[in-house]
Amino acid sequence: MGDKPALPPPTKVFSDTLELIINPFFDNGGTDKGLFWQIWASLQRVGLGFSLSAIVGVGLGILIGSNAKIYSAIDPIFQVLRTVPPLAWLPISLAALKENEPSAIFVIFITAIWPIIINTAVGVQQVPQDYRNVSRVLQLSKREYFFSILLPAAAPYIFSGLRIGIGLAWLAIVAAEMLLGGVGIGFFIWDAWNSSLISEIILALIYIGLVGLLLDRFVGLVSQLVVAEDK
Repeated sequence: MGDKPALPPPTKVFSDTLELIINPFFDNGGTDKGLFWQIWASLQRVGLGFSLSAIVGVGLGILIGSNAKIYSAIDPIFQVLRTVPPLAWLPISLAALKENEPSAIFVIFITAIWPIIINTAVGVQQVPQDYRNVSRVLQLSKREYFFSILLPAAAPYIFSGLRIGIGLAWLAIVAAEMLLGGVGIGFFIWDAWNSSLISEIILALIYIGLVGLLLDRFVGLVSQLVVAEDK
């Protein structure tokens, strides 16, 4: 086996990647694109997969959390499934969907959905009994109870699950793209490794961390706005 490329010093990382830093928008066709387009392609996949997991996860979490017996029966299954690594789902999704793009989105969906379901279900169960009693006294309809009491009370738990889910979704797509190929920050890293361009890998890792931070802060900001509005 040949020698592995050595880890470059910070100054060399900067000099080697200066063109990528100052010109992230180039597009030479195919997979030869700047880092902006690589990250943008990954974010589009994450946006679709995470949105689906949020819709399905919150809905299932509310249904499951509303019934203690159902929650007790299903929770062990969720606890098992949530520990399955993202890439372990990839062969299943490829076998079922046959195409790379929907397979990548499915990996994001199945990775992010478990903390959303679990946290939402816990949030529904944590609605104070006093709130339930008040709803009975006021004879609130199911719709009024859902929007006026259950949803606001469970919102902090729901958004906690969403913050965990968005982080897992971003991790999953980077890993999946390394195997699936095409345009995306994960494939960019894998392609750089095959070309022994360690400086480009380090730059991509920095960008991945920054984007992950921004995604987390965005969901956190939305959470603060929604929870503050409900109070």
